[in-house]
Amino acid sequence: MRSDPEPQGSEMRMKNAYPCKRSAVLSAPGQRIVTVLALCLAAALLTACFKKEEAPKPAPPEVTVTEVVQQNVPNYVEWVSQLNGPVNADITPKVQGYLLTQNYQNGFFVKKDQLLFTIDPRPFVATLDQDKAQVAVAVANLGEAEKNVARDTPLVAQNAIPQKQLDTDLSTLAANQAQVDAAKAQLVQAELNLGWTKVYSPIDGIAGISISQVGDLVGTTTKMTTVSQFNPIWAYFSINESAYLANAGQINQVIRTGNRQGVPRSIEYLQANGEAYPEKGKIIFVNRQIGSQTGTIQMAAEFPNKDSILRPGGFGRVRIETGVTQNALLIPQPAVIEVQSQYQVIVLNSENKAVIRPVKVGDRVGTNWIITEGLKPGEKVVVEGIQRVQMFAAAAPPEMVKAGIPVVAKPYMPAAAAHGGN
Repeated sequence: MRSDPEPQGSEMRMKNAYPCKRSAVLSAPGQRIVTVLALCLAAALLTACFKKEEAPKPAPPEVTVTEVVQQNVPNYVEWVSQLNGPVNADITPKVQGYLLTQNYQNGFFVKKDQLLFTIDPRPFVATLDQDKAQVAVAVANLGEAEKNVARDTPLVAQNAIPQKQLDTDLSTLAANQAQVDAAKAQLVQAELNLGWTKVYSPIDGIAGISISQVGDLVGTTTKMTTVSQFNPIWAYFSINESAYLANAGQINQVIRTGNRQGVPRSIEYLQANGEAYPEKGKIIFVNRQIGSQTGTIQMAAEFPNKDSILRPGGFGRVRIETGVTQNALLIPQPAVIEVQSQYQVIVLNSENKAVIRPVKVGDRVGTNWIITEGLKPGEKVVVEGIQRVQMFAAAAPPEMVKAGIPVVAKPYMPAAAAHGGN
C-alpha cells in the first residue's frame, strides 16, 4: 500500500506554482547593494536628461569707425524760405467769347508776345464790319453838311436866304463831325476787341496748366493760366526783429543808395532735398514793415535760374555765412547717440575696445556734427553698429563694459563715397 500520496502531490504542485520564489530570495546585504546601485543609476540618468549644453560666447560685434576730424568750419544762420518769381502774370482775356484754340504746351517755356490762346473771332469781325459801315454813314452825312454850309454861306452874304438857314447848316455840320469821331472811336474799339481774341504772353517765362478748355466761354474775370518769370527767381524768408535791428544800418544803406558794400553776397539756397543750389544769391528786397503777429520782417534773396531748376512755390532754406569756427572737431551725425537731450558717442580706446563716452555738441555742418567737448582729434568713433555694441554691452558683465567691449572695426565709408560720389 502507498502511504500518504496526497501530501506528496500537494508539495509538488506548490513547487510547480512558485518555481523561483526560493531562488529569488536574497540576503539583506545583497538587497541593500542592489538598491544603492539602482539609485545611482537613476540619478545618473536624471542628471544626463536635465544637463544643458553651455551656450557659445557671442562673437564681438562688427562696427564701422572713423576718426575725429579737426578743421575750420564756417558758421551759418539759416531761415526757411519759399520761392516765387519776380513776376507772375495771370492770363485773363479782355473780351468774352468761346475759347477756340490753346496754342502752347502746358508747363513749357514761352516767349514774350507768344500766342497762348485764340477766342472765336467771328462775332468781333461782324461788329467791326458794322462799325466800319457806321463810319461810312457818318462821313457821308458830314460831307453833305459841308456842302450845305459851302452853298449857303454866299447866299446869306447876298441876303438871298435868312441867316437862320446858315446857322442850322453849321449846327448840322458840327453834329455830323461829332458822329464821325464817335463812329471812328467805336471802330477803333472794335478793332481792339478783334485783336484781343488772340491772347499773348506778356513776359518770358513758363506757362502753367491751362484752367480753361477749348470750347469754354471765357470772359474778363476768367483766369486762364499763369506765366511766371523764372530767371532770376526770388527766395522769400523772414527774420526776427532782433536780427533785423542788428543789421538795420546796412539794410537801410542798400535801400537808400543801392550800395551793397558790407552786405553778405555769398547767400546760399538749400533745396528741399538738402543739397545746396550751385548759384549764389544776393538780398534784393526788404518789406516795409515788421509783422505785428509774427514779429518778423520779410526779405528776399535773388538767385540766377537759367535752367529753371527752381520753381515757384518750392520750399528750402536761405543760408548766410556769419563767421568761422577755428579748429572744430567733426564727426558724422549717425555717430552721435541722443538720450533725453544728453549726447554720447562710442569711442575705441587704445586696446581697440568700445567704450561709451558723454559729449557736448554744437552746430550741424552738412552731414557732420561739431563736438565741443568730450573728444580729441584723431580718436576713432563708431558710426555704424552702435545698436550691436549696445546689445552686447547689455548682456556683458559690468567690468567688461567699463573696460571696453571688444569689437571688429572696419573703416566707415560715407554714402556718397560708397557710390562713387554720385
